[in-house]
Amino acid sequence: MTAKRPSGRALDEMRSVRLETGFSKHAEGSCLVKFGDTHVLCTASLEDRVPPWMRGGGSGWVTAEYGMLPRSTGSRMRREATAGKQSGRTVEISRLIGRSLRAVVDMEVLGERQITVDCDVIQADGGTRTAAITGGFVALKQCIDWMMTRDMLERTPLKDEIAAISCGIYKGQAVCDLDYAEDSEAETDANFVMTGSGKIVEIQGTAEADPFSEEEFMALLGLAKNAIVDLTKLQRDA
Repeated sequence: MTAKRPSGRALDEMRSVRLETGFSKHAEGSCLVKFGDTHVLCTASLEDRVPPWMRGGGSGWVTAEYGMLPRSTGSRMRREATAGKQSGRTVEISRLIGRSLRAVVDMEVLGERQITVDCDVIQADGGTRTAAITGGFVALKQCIDWMMTRDMLERTPLKDEIAAISCGIYKGQAVCDLDYAEDSEAETDANFVMTGSGKIVEIQGTAEADPFSEEEFMALLGLAKNAIVDLTKLQRDA
């Protein structure tokens, strides 16, 4: 028998996804992304500089920072700034977001400028990193559009779209877009970062209990590919 998901969703069904653009009036690009009860505010900030090691090379840079607000979860978390250092998880997710966004940007077209995409988790219910990548691209695209309308670029440096989704094995079944109830009990948890044209940028997959098979992995990949098609359409509409 097919086990029922806690949310009642079909195996291939994502949570309700919303992309609210222009959320921040100060940032060159912004998007409030909602995957069900996971809400992440993504802002893109343009700076007329690049890291010191890139100066004079004619190329730009895209980077990202990720963080969770103190009451984004069930109990208050201490701000990492007060602890004096970022957790390994925060650093790892920030780097993942940055790598993902850079994969679809032509840095030479961007010129010697830096765009920083900040992803702040307002409310967490699973899949915060994938939501941050999906919303972060929308904020980045808004920032690029802002530059284009001011004749700062001769052409767009964006080569493709980028989006991400979590998939996993829950009670022996491949499911799409895990919320916390599923993520906390999943036998396998995987994150897929893919372009709008269907190319793979990064896959993170972990067996929490028994190792997963190649057949199960292909089932997860199939769910992810279909979800990315839907997400990139939502990004374009936004």
